[in-house]
Amino acid sequence: MSDRTWLPEGVSLDKPSPARMYDYFLGGYHNFEVDRTAARKVLEGNPDAPLVMRANRAFLRRAVAFLVQQGITQFLDIGSGIPTVGNSHEVAQRAAPDSRVVYVDSDPVAVRHSEAILRNNSRATIIQADARHPDYILAHPETRRLLDFDRPIGLLIVSVMLFVPDDSEAYRLVSALLEPLPSGSYLALTHGTYEGVPAEHVRRIEELYARTTNPVKLRSRPAIERFFEGLDLVEPGLVYVPLWRPEGPDELLLAEPERSVNLAGVGRKP
Repeated sequence: MSDRTWLPEGVSLDKPSPARMYDYFLGGYHNFEVDRTAARKVLEGNPDAPLVMRANRAFLRRAVAFLVQQGITQFLDIGSGIPTVGNSHEVAQRAAPDSRVVYVDSDPVAVRHSEAILRNNSRATIIQADARHPDYILAHPETRRLLDFDRPIGLLIVSVMLFVPDDSEAYRLVSALLEPLPSGSYLALTHGTYEGVPAEHVRRIEELYARTTNPVKLRSRPAIERFFEGLDLVEPGLVYVPLWRPEGPDELLLAEPERSVNLAGVGRKP
């Protein structure tokens, strides 16, 4: 497939896109040379980057499966990215066919391909929006069409808040998304941490992403725990991504969980 056959009109290729870099790390082809060049520079500093991304996706699949087991059959997936194997709706609808999923992403390439995948799925949709605009997301007609805010909802925020460098804004956004959700709803969140990572490595990552469309900020464990304030963390609490309810001994990075560089948790709204 030629790059240009699936490029939406108006997409700028002046800067790499983290969503398309993520796609490259996962082995996808919805990326451009500007994205691949930036991704290769990340790999120079952290050869584990593809494993980190895959471990995050594996957590998402496990978290969605867990939430379905808790009776959650509707999901709001913020920063869902370019579709790959094991999307939230696939996991949820396999276990509970009536599950409904609203995906949200700001990247037009991610939105276009999600639209193609979901064209014949009446219980899943994608809206193009920035996570920094929670009111728009929550009031969007597609969100209101699919999600019943009188019933518990699973809010999925996987590797998104690190792209909101301002602490107060990041906490405000998560709080704003959680506030209208009823009791019994859940938040599943992962976030990159600088703890245990060499300072030079952290500096290099933040410098590289500063040249993309979305700068990043890695945070400490206590700072990441703040996203779950007011929620009841389910076992095993806030842990490295591979340690959150692994399905077996072959789980990615399970033997060296700190290499995942991401902490994960699931919290229930009382």
